[in-house]
Amino acid sequence: MEAESEPYVRLATLRTLHRVVADLNAARSLAGTLQAVVEGAVHGLGFDAAAVSLVRPDGDLVVAAVWELEESPMGGPSVLLGQVGSRESWDRLLGVSDHWGTLRFLPYDRGWAVASDIPRWIGDGPLPVYANDWHPADGLLAPMYSAGGDLLGVLSVDRPRSGKRPGAWTREALEMFSLQASIAIGNARLRAEMQRALARLEKEQQALRASEESFRQAFEYAPSGMAITELHGVGRGQLTRVNDALCRLLGRPRAVLRQQSFADLVHPEDRALLERTSAESGRAELRLSRRDGGYQWVCLRNSIVADAAEGPSFLLTHVEDIEDRKRHEFQLAHRASHDALTGLPNGAELKARLARRLCAQPQPVGATGGQVEVAYPQPYGYPADSYSAHAAHDGLEGADPFGPAHGYGLPEGLPSGLGPGFGEHVHAVVPAEYGPGGDAWSAPFRSGAAAAVDKGLAVLFCDLDGFKSINDRFGHNAGDAVLVEVARRLSQAVRDGDTVARLGGDEFVVLADGIGREEAKDLAHRLRGAIIPPMRIDGRAMRVGVSLGVGWAGCGMSIEEVLQTADERMYDEKRARGGAVRGARGERSHRRAG
Repeated sequence: MEAESEPYVRLATLRTLHRVVADLNAARSLAGTLQAVVEGAVHGLGFDAAAVSLVRPDGDLVVAAVWELEESPMGGPSVLLGQVGSRESWDRLLGVSDHWGTLRFLPYDRGWAVASDIPRWIGDGPLPVYANDWHPADGLLAPMYSAGGDLLGVLSVDRPRSGKRPGAWTREALEMFSLQASIAIGNARLRAEMQRALARLEKEQQALRASEESFRQAFEYAPSGMAITELHGVGRGQLTRVNDALCRLLGRPRAVLRQQSFADLVHPEDRALLERTSAESGRAELRLSRRDGGYQWVCLRNSIVADAAEGPSFLLTHVEDIEDRKRHEFQLAHRASHDALTGLPNGAELKARLARRLCAQPQPVGATGGQVEVAYPQPYGYPADSYSAHAAHDGLEGADPFGPAHGYGLPEGLPSGLGPGFGEHVHAVVPAEYGPGGDAWSAPFRSGAAAAVDKGLAVLFCDLDGFKSINDRFGHNAGDAVLVEVARRLSQAVRDGDTVARLGGDEFVVLADGIGREEAKDLAHRLRGAIIPPMRIDGRAMRVGVSLGVGWAGCGMSIEEVLQTADERMYDEKRARGGAVRGARGERSHRRAG
């Protein structure tokens, strides 16, 4: 009878096993799966208690789930929940246990192998009578492994309801169950990891959306101009996104700007600077065209925005309006280099222009040839048209202090006539004298045999006659008005490109390049004729004379030497005409400057 019923018992066990395995796969979380494992071992395999010790990320095993058919009055195995045993102790325990296939059986007489850190609970069941009876200190373990062979955890079962040590069929059923439990735990862990990954992804996406919204608001509502420029593809360099502040700054609608690039908007003279700045993350101060045809001074600050996988993706540009600052810089530059009263270049600027025109090397002996045209850049690195746009702010309407009226507009600090893009330096030489003995305008300083040179750089030193009496009689205000009128007349009498400078007091200097000796005479006569006519100041007619001395500047001469030569020529003329005799330059009694 028992032999006939055994197949039916096994069939019932398989059905129960199938049901508990289905419960394993139906669990929606790792905790639910672990609980299904211990409940399945108790209800499906005929044990009174079961526990699952799960491998933690650090390798140790923690009791993660327990189940007991009937709760013991002393708490039962549930007291083991959360206790941790080291991986080393568990490996040693599994190693000394009897191998029942994939199962491990630890008889009670081998209890010494259980380390003190391994969680253990011993019930109060009856002691064995026969050899195959279950002892309360016996232990049956079912290690659970992943598909890759890594230990996932250990299923521990206790107190078979038959009171006997499990037979072959129960062992086989426990092996099958532990295998299914391993799969279920692995799937539950995978689902848990996926859920955590999805949660992280959703959180990152929310953060990304929040970041994009913050960037959009910061970009769109920034008080200064912002632009995004494409770095790759057919649209490379094109403005793909601009904000309202940039549209207002340049007076252009958003749709128009998005069809252009900064290269389309930049001033031609600033194009090279823009290209250098666009190639690297940096800043540049340049001019962008406005809708009204003018140019706006801006400061561009570029930041390359890169993708971790694809590298640089676009260029973020901050466009700051620096028009007011540039205007103040122009004003300061003008005030530092020009006379406050007359608006003419001052003595320091006059010497700087001479220094830029003259080099330290004299004209080689035997050299011939005339002056050739030299292109000079604008002063201080600012183009003349940009300055003239701000001339009204300086009270200089109608006169560009760096333009043709005064010439020699080179940036300070450059070598004599040399610099990147300025062309080859052309020597300034003293024009040759014609006729025996020379004439009253001859210059003693020439370089060797440079006798065939017809044109040079003339330096005309002008000293007003009778100015001190106007100052003494009518006051300094009248004297200032006379100086302003003289400056205006001198500026109108010279050629485009000549320099008229106020050296100080009632002294003026004119630089005229590329003229011969006869032309210098004519220029001196024009200057005298412009100053002598009476001028009306505060309802009074006032008249001043002028003494003129013409010197010549040549390479190899010092600036002091050039000015002293012209000053001496002026002194010779004043003495020849019976004017006021003076001593050394330091002893002259002139009114205050400006």
